[in-house]
Amino acid sequence: MSNTHYTKLETDSESGDQEALLSNNTAAQNRPQTSRFPSIPHSLITAVLVCLAFGAGTFIQSLPYFNKDALCAAHTVQYTPPIIASGSPAITYSTVSYNGSFLKEDVYRQDASPKVDAAWEALGVNYRSIKVPDSQAAAAGLTKDHIRINSKYGGGYPANVEGLHHLHCLNLLRQTSKYNFDYYKALGQGAFKNDDTIVKLHVTHCLDILRQQLMCRADVGVFGQVWTQPENPKAFVDFNTDHKCVNYDAIRQWAEERQLPEDVPEDYLQGPVPGQKIYAGTP
Repeated sequence: MSNTHYTKLETDSESGDQEALLSNNTAAQNRPQTSRFPSIPHSLITAVLVCLAFGAGTFIQSLPYFNKDALCAAHTVQYTPPIIASGSPAITYSTVSYNGSFLKEDVYRQDASPKVDAAWEALGVNYRSIKVPDSQAAAAGLTKDHIRINSKYGGGYPANVEGLHHLHCLNLLRQTSKYNFDYYKALGQGAFKNDDTIVKLHVTHCLDILRQQLMCRADVGVFGQVWTQPENPKAFVDFNTDHKCVNYDAIRQWAEERQLPEDVPEDYLQGPVPGQKIYAGTP
């Protein structure tokens, strides 16, 4: 006679009675099993994993080829400019407190004068081009259609550092503001050597370059508000905020040291070669 037993299963009233054929072995398998190993609290497992992750991160950042500043700089540009390709230590980031004063003017905001011009010039707003070596040209986004330096003078490509051009543009907007225009117009230097039509085109070019740059690098920080005027408190935006900034002066110095000579021979630039694109007008 078989050792199989029939066991009645309890069901709800809608499903009706059912019977299941359960062997002794199956019933034994369905009984709760007791682990041979002690249970490890989830909190302990989590703590161990956090420690391992922290240790791994610390180890990776200690490696000589892992540089967060260089990684950030490389990630936020489309190409690999020479300052990055050369492994220059100029790309570093640190916390900088913005001078957001509304009423107290620093030298960059003051009325036009030789002193103010000297402060802006010191920022490198009128630096000459640098030379991009042939070996770094493609990575920097330069192509066969860009002008080359004559091989007899070492080859490479003349190029301008974009960040310095942005400040050049900002300086031009300052010079052509209502408050300064007459002063610089009378001097007739730089952009003001041209007639008013070209000056206007220069200004609107700069305005739109800065618009695009500000949108490209949109700052997602926020301005808080503070109370002013103790006698009759009023809310005012606090523009004095902290930012993680690149070391601009190091970049400026890097560009300054690599400027092309102020005076170059007439054949310094290599002329157009067959197949090289020549634009019908100013791009």
